[in-house]
Amino acid sequence: HVQRWAREMLARGWRVSLVTARPAPIGGVEQIVLPPVARSRDWLLRVGAARRALQRLQPDVVHAHYVTSYGYLAARAARHPLVMTAWGSDLLLTPRQSPWMRWLTAWTLRRADVVTGDSQDLLAVARALAPGVPAQLVHWGVDLARFAPAPWAAKPPADVVSLRSWEPNYHIDTILRAFAQVRAARPDARLHVLGGGSQTSILRKLVADLSLQNSVQLHGRLDDAGMAAVLARCKLSISVPQSDATSVSVLESMASGLAVIGSDLPANREWLDAALLVPAGDAHRLAACWLDLLNDDARAAAAGQRNAERMVLEGDRRVQMDAVDALYRRLMREVRT
Repeated sequence: HVQRWAREMLARGWRVSLVTARPAPIGGVEQIVLPPVARSRDWLLRVGAARRALQRLQPDVVHAHYVTSYGYLAARAARHPLVMTAWGSDLLLTPRQSPWMRWLTAWTLRRADVVTGDSQDLLAVARALAPGVPAQLVHWGVDLARFAPAPWAAKPPADVVSLRSWEPNYHIDTILRAFAQVRAARPDARLHVLGGGSQTSILRKLVADLSLQNSVQLHGRLDDAGMAAVLARCKLSISVPQSDATSVSVLESMASGLAVIGSDLPANREWLDAALLVPAGDAHRLAACWLDLLNDDARAAAAGQRNAERMVLEGDRRVQMDAVDALYRRLMREVRT
């Protein structure tokens, strides 16, 4: 996400610098690397390094992604204008861990000039924790030139994709267990699992335990082109996390003209058909919904078409990033006056 955001701002003429504890190459972006962060409390020890980095860079705008880590560092650095972008768990889960974390998250948010988030439930939490701080809806958007519908009739009859990380929150194990039920009724079904994470060995073992080696392909991490190629052969995408804000993978699936089954979360209710939302972690309900769509191809095709049409209207990444560009420029003018 950070790489995509940085590239969009480069394309709009900004000089982009990144202060990060987890570097990855981004062409045209200077990076100042903080000491590694192994535990949550390590962020408290990175304040001095972050301050020195910002002092050296002298940025016109500071934009912190993820409120309870880089947002905290930016708040302690006290440079303005300061934009914070919540990613999901930083506001939906972290403040619930303890009264201390709720207080610290609220303190951090109050230091921002604007908070952005990609779903209304995320912004509602930001407003509750930091009343009076402007909150603006900005979702990640999709590159509609890359993620676009492929001809439905040319797709295999029952190929399905999961694009979420291989972490406990995303219930990839639930998807595999549901798929075992689906395949018992539809032997032609195929599942493409993209991503990676801490549960890699667990999921590989589960595929073997469920005897799904011939029908599940664990692709691992793919770039946008690789993702688009897999999406082009699938009719259905599944995203059933326990907690989430607006998911880029859901938006990319919609833009690619796929029907999407999601977990019944507030952010998903903003985008997906209520009839295609299931409880997170419920393999039986997921399998039933999955089979209903595979067995009613016309319904699945219609859902995919509606998704693609909506993304043309609301999902273009260029439109979202133009709004961010305008936000930066407005904040700079306000600081100068």
